[in-house]
Amino acid sequence: MTTTTTAAPADARILALAHYAARGVLERVLARHGLTFQQQVTLRAAIAADAPRTPDELVLEVRGSLKADAAEVHAVVDELVGKELLAMDGVRLRPTDAGRQLLARVTAETAPVSARIWSGIRAEDLAAAGRVLALVKERADAELAAPAST
Repeated sequence: MTTTTTAAPADARILALAHYAARGVLERVLARHGLTFQQQVTLRAAIAADAPRTPDELVLEVRGSLKADAAEVHAVVDELVGKELLAMDGVRLRPTDAGRQLLARVTAETAPVSARIWSGIRAEDLAAAGRVLALVKERADAELAAPAST
């Protein structure tokens, strides 16, 4: 099913609508597995790491991705440990086999939906969108790093 729409200029609203629509699709899959979006992001970061990380290292990375408060991300890490998807190995966290298997199932379930969502979009359009979104992220990160203005 291919739908064409009149192209609106990209802006914060269009970006937010696209993000929340795609996130809604993912969260529907995550809910079937008892995971939240934040838990999935954190578990994925732990699994993708080259080596096991300390909880503080993992929290720092996830905070950068989610722009969330450190205490919130620490709570998510604790939830994943409680669900036995992450485990402490000395002072470092490591993904458990159950965590790896769960993320693999979620990835496999979302793959066909993602393929349908992204199918038919021209490579040059994806490249242009990627450049614009990278610039928006860079600028937003700079704003977040700057002192808050009154």
